[in-house]
Amino acid sequence: MGVPVAAGEAGQASPPDAMAGSNLLCLPSGALPAQLAAPPPELHPPLPAAPVEPRGTPLTTVGPDGPAGLTQAQAPETGALPAAGVVLAVIARPGQESADLGAILSAFRLHGAGLAVLCLTRGEGSEVNSTCERLEVIRPWELQVAAGLLGVSSVTIADYPDGRLGCVPPASLAEHIRRTRRRTGADLLLVADPAAAVADPDVVAVAQAACLAARQDALAVLARTMPGPGERWHIQLGQEGPAVRRRQRRAIGAHASQASAHAARDSGPGTSTDPDDHDVCGDADPRAGRELVRWLVPPVTARPANGQFGG
Repeated sequence: MGVPVAAGEAGQASPPDAMAGSNLLCLPSGALPAQLAAPPPELHPPLPAAPVEPRGTPLTTVGPDGPAGLTQAQAPETGALPAAGVVLAVIARPGQESADLGAILSAFRLHGAGLAVLCLTRGEGSEVNSTCERLEVIRPWELQVAAGLLGVSSVTIADYPDGRLGCVPPASLAEHIRRTRRRTGADLLLVADPAAAVADPDVVAVAQAACLAARQDALAVLARTMPGPGERWHIQLGQEGPAVRRRQRRAIGAHASQASAHAARDSGPGTSTDPDDHDVCGDADPRAGRELVRWLVPPVTARPANGQFGG
């Protein structure tokens, strides 16, 4: 079964000008170009489903991100994965679902959660292209393949300008997120932490819009982050850590147009030694078994009477 991509002629991605007010259609996996066909099934077997246990200690104190009078959950204890039925990852461009959020998405899948991805641009702004295809055409296909490797069942690609999401009204982005959330049934939003995104205003715009959408719909926003002030915790991948990292690397490898950038990052000088940086760790690396996260919008256990958040 295919996943939703921008509507165009059957079997190919539509040109950019066809994406205005983009409709979505579901293309079968056989419509993918041969060079981007998914690997054999043995490379990404079905992940076992397991019940998700609610975690976190209720508090009666609510910070500025939540409405007065509601109960807010603390960060779960170290190693715990937040409870979720369907996780919607919101990203600025193709590739972030794998390099930034791939391990966390895989962890949620292993715990039985459904996965969806909303990509707000087609990634045409990259300075790297290792293929002969136009980036706005090839990168959505790469995202579809990578999402399949990670166990994502729904991919939605919008057509906002790559590199200029900060010029789009946050309310417009938030409404797009809310529509996708309602369609997918997501009960948790996942983003990259804007505080950990060096000089990437698009990531900041995504996080701001996700937080706005979450507050309007009484949802939580979880962010993959780096060490810093404030409450954060490690998600422990446990014995599945090596398999999760291998799956993440395969998903990154699906982005063939960015292959030269991946090679430069993996072999270049000055690689970070920070135990929580955003590089994909090798199986023997102690970092391979954990991911650092924090709440951008904490979960709440009830809605206010008028359905709106305050403060």
